[in-house]
Amino acid sequence: MVRVQKTLETWRAIREDTAQAVEDMPADALDFRAADGLMTFREIARHSLNAGNALTGLMLDGVTNLAVPGLREMMKQYSTKLPADASQADLAAALRQTVDQRIAELSARDDSFFAEEITRFDGMRLTRLEMLQTVKEHELTHRSQLFMYLRLKGVVPPTTRRREQAAKQAAGQASSRS
Repeated sequence: MVRVQKTLETWRAIREDTAQAVEDMPADALDFRAADGLMTFREIARHSLNAGNALTGLMLDGVTNLAVPGLREMMKQYSTKLPADASQADLAAALRQTVDQRIAELSARDDSFFAEEITRFDGMRLTRLEMLQTVKEHELTHRSQLFMYLRLKGVVPPTTRRREQAAKQAAGQASSRS
């Protein structure tokens, strides 16, 4: 069973890693593009910010059909007011602030809100909770892109650093028991 609060908690964790990736990328590499035709690191981070904010904003505002002409125009009202060349600090802060705001707003909704069916942009019918899961999965995909860009610049992503730190601590505890 998928639970609302667990979905919101894991979205927050994904967003925190996204914000941390923004802070970890060397400042002179924010506009790094891995290949022609791909978004830059900064563009991916802004896209994650804007898409998550817009899709949840539309849900909160009671929009039940996202398969409509002009959806992208509708989404713009939820876009960040950050300049295109926003600093790392400003972009990371906006990522954290908007997810905190959206989680507070979504947490205030009852189960019937999340159980209501809506139409996704591709015409698929799903509940708002399933749409929230889609938002989270979308961001997870782009977080992975950001991590790959970090690796291409020689930076270890935050999830790997945590895993390595946990392994180091476990090895230290095991050796102290010997």
